[in-house]
Amino acid sequence: MSQLTEQMGAALAAVRAQCPLVHHITNYVTVNDCANITLAVGASPIMADDIREAADVASVASAVVLNMGTLNERTVSSMLAAGKAANKSEVPVVFDPVGVGATALRNETAAAILKEVKPAVLRGNLSEIRFLAGLSAATRGVDAGEEMEDGMEGTIAMARALAEKLGCVVAITGKVDVIADAARAVTLANGHPMLSRVTGTGCMTTSLVASYCGAVADKLVAAACGILTMGIAGELAFARAGAQGTGAFRSAIIDAVSCMDAATLLGRAKLHEA
Repeated sequence: MSQLTEQMGAALAAVRAQCPLVHHITNYVTVNDCANITLAVGASPIMADDIREAADVASVASAVVLNMGTLNERTVSSMLAAGKAANKSEVPVVFDPVGVGATALRNETAAAILKEVKPAVLRGNLSEIRFLAGLSAATRGVDAGEEMEDGMEGTIAMARALAEKLGCVVAITGKVDVIADAARAVTLANGHPMLSRVTGTGCMTTSLVASYCGAVADKLVAAACGILTMGIAGELAFARAGAQGTGAFRSAIIDAVSCMDAATLLGRAKLHEA
């Protein structure tokens, strides 16, 4: 067992022992699922998006989620205030640039956040990360194509380069997930196609990443654990409830996370250290 997998094996216990407070400014379509998945993994969610308290809450949280799923002027201001307060208090920020590349508002907001806030983890799909890396991307609303045009090696190199530029971990989720900082990279091949048929699984993954970031010092380990937790939960949920339909599957995802243990995480992980 490598040092990385040893750290990943201890991460879930750390979350449940510490119960980190995770402040979300997130997608109102999925906010309830984000709260429930945060509770399921052992952390504590708070959703405070009013400008009058966003910074105060961020400064005392264990981690902060900034999610661009449902943008408006009010929440953009709150995201910037919360992100800057988190940075000042050394609270890790997980930035989910949902739909960047699709509209001018999303592009401008992502640029402003990355200019004024230093994320600990940038988590997005391939098209979103390609856009932020200055490469071509095919974004459709808040969805995106999953083809790795440059192959796995090219995608890993892109993630590492962007991680070095931003000084953070870059996590690309898709059929195969890539998590990288400037020096290291891992790939994960867990999950199930049915995850794409339930709204919010990406947002929930970001909440899981933030939950681990609130308890684990190594943010690459935290990001990998959050993404792996969702991937394995999708596999377990499909086995239990996939035949019943997407509603039962959605509930089974949260059940699977709440029952997750380190043995399941490591035993089922399809992980490769690149």
